[in-house]
Amino acid sequence: MKNVLGTPLRECSTKPLAGFFRDGFCHTCREDRASHTVCAEMSEAFLAFTQSRGNDLTSPEPQYDFPGLKAGDRWCLCAGRWLEAEQAGCAPPVNLLATHEQALKLIPLALLKLYATA
Repeated sequence: MKNVLGTPLRECSTKPLAGFFRDGFCHTCREDRASHTVCAEMSEAFLAFTQSRGNDLTSPEPQYDFPGLKAGDRWCLCAGRWLEAEQAGCAPPVNLLATHEQALKLIPLALLKLYATA
């Protein structure tokens, strides 16, 4: 698995446990139609934005072993939602080393680099 820089994909988060497969990595498969490939650090602005779009990431859902997210948590976002947030002016920072190369099908690398952490 490669990241957007062409090097081995790094872990995004294990606390909370992120990823489509809930293994800490933002890798994907055919069944992941939403492409949970962008490793992002949650911000208050993004969490409010995604909640306004009907996806509340802050409320715990114990039945899915989901603790709810807070600002500062890292999470594998859907590439389309990250891009939508960027266009609305509230995209969260991105960890390029933990963002899967599949995200490039929707988001240009130059744009991701503008939001890169470290």
